[in-house]
Amino acid sequence: MPQADARPATLPDPRRWKALIFIGLAQLMVVLDATIVNIALPSAQRDLGISDGNRQWVITAYALAFGGLLLFGGRIADLWGRKRTFIVGLTGFALASALGGAAANTAMLLGARALQGVFGALLAPAALSLLAVTFTEARERAKAFGIYGAIAGGGGAIGLILGGLLTEYMNWRWTFFVNIPFAIVAAAGAVLVIREPAEGRNRNKLDVPGVLLVTAGLVSLVYGFTRAESDGWSSGSTVGLFVAAAVLLSAFVVVELLVKAPLLPLRVVLDRNRGGVYLSLGMAVIGMFGLFLFLTYYLQIVLGYSPVLTGVAFLPMVAGMITGSTQIGARLMTRVPARYLMAPGFLVASAGMFLLAHIGLDTSYPALILPGLVLMGLGMGTAFMPAMSLATHGVQPRDAGVASAMVNTSQQVGGAIGTALLNTIAASATTSWLTSHAGAAATSPAAAKAMQFQGMVHGFTTAIWVSFGILVAAAAVAFTFVNAGRPGAAAGSDTGAAKENEVPVLVH
Repeated sequence: MPQADARPATLPDPRRWKALIFIGLAQLMVVLDATIVNIALPSAQRDLGISDGNRQWVITAYALAFGGLLLFGGRIADLWGRKRTFIVGLTGFALASALGGAAANTAMLLGARALQGVFGALLAPAALSLLAVTFTEARERAKAFGIYGAIAGGGGAIGLILGGLLTEYMNWRWTFFVNIPFAIVAAAGAVLVIREPAEGRNRNKLDVPGVLLVTAGLVSLVYGFTRAESDGWSSGSTVGLFVAAAVLLSAFVVVELLVKAPLLPLRVVLDRNRGGVYLSLGMAVIGMFGLFLFLTYYLQIVLGYSPVLTGVAFLPMVAGMITGSTQIGARLMTRVPARYLMAPGFLVASAGMFLLAHIGLDTSYPALILPGLVLMGLGMGTAFMPAMSLATHGVQPRDAGVASAMVNTSQQVGGAIGTALLNTIAASATTSWLTSHAGAAATSPAAAKAMQFQGMVHGFTTAIWVSFGILVAAAAVAFTFVNAGRPGAAAGSDTGAAKENEVPVLVH
């Protein structure tokens, strides 16, 4: 049995800020992996002889395992303890990354990606719930979640930069190997520094039917959107997967209402504020993925940027996210209610999307793309920080892991939906434009290429306009559903649990 610390219960852990370093490092590793492999995929495909039909599985294998098992991972964190789950997740992720870097064939690479997803599903909710139970004082919580939000928001763009550098100057395999030192440092720091409240465990039996239903339902949902991208929305396989997802997830809700110790206590998601956070955050991620996806292709294919220069082009957005999280969100979170940060943040991001919807064949980066990226970063950084904090604020300690998992689930499912939905919209718009302009025959190869690019840009801008609308809708959801007062002034939810969280007993 773990021994309680002799320090008075009301005193915070003196090593909490050191703990934040290692929690943030683990989160950065997980977020980086979502984009760093994308840049390396063409090189890996050539090296291993992966077919065009199978290359999507390098991304999908990770998304299915990660998205499908997140709630299970959050419950395991509540059952085993977050620190233990955190270390197991880091260790497994490092080993899976080593396997991926050493992959000799397609099957080995896809297996490594699936294993990364499995251990990522343990690691991500454990990291966020550790943060939630370590920082309970309002102002410190705001600062900690500001840093964490900046990492979560900007890590994807940093992954594009790092992926470009490693692929261009070293080898695609290093996009996997780079995870190993991250994991070793974070795991060593966790062993030496991180503690967690003794009362935070949930030792109820695991809800096996709930695990099976929600995992199968989320896998069906994510895979359905993936198939929609390749087979079309009306194909039998796509419709069948969506129907299966609806049936499985509906059955999951029924089971959670009936069992004594549910995997996902419905009180977690039915709380007005947390439900509003999960929904608005998932919608915002859909819009944000549209930006990453289309702007990356636009910069490399249309404007001719190299992978490294493409990654560097995203740096202003990273700077904007860090500024929004640490200088705007963190400073204002204890002074104003969360919805007055989330809704305006999403609207500022939508203003950046509005600018980027006007890209053309020869758009100036400083004049249009740069301000669009800065606005996107400022807006998302400002909104992400209070969203992540509110999603776990006041939740009962025994539910911290699963509440944290829901944050990651909303982001992961939102990302899968965004990739498939917006890519399908862009492809359809490009096809329609090229069909409608088929009568204007090109007079030279250069003119034909320009026409293809024009069709591609039309598809991109059409999808970016949809992303703009989704971000505006996310702002409306945040403003309507999130009604919690500022921390320390008025309890937003589970006030009794919030008080319980304020006096943690620390354990090794």
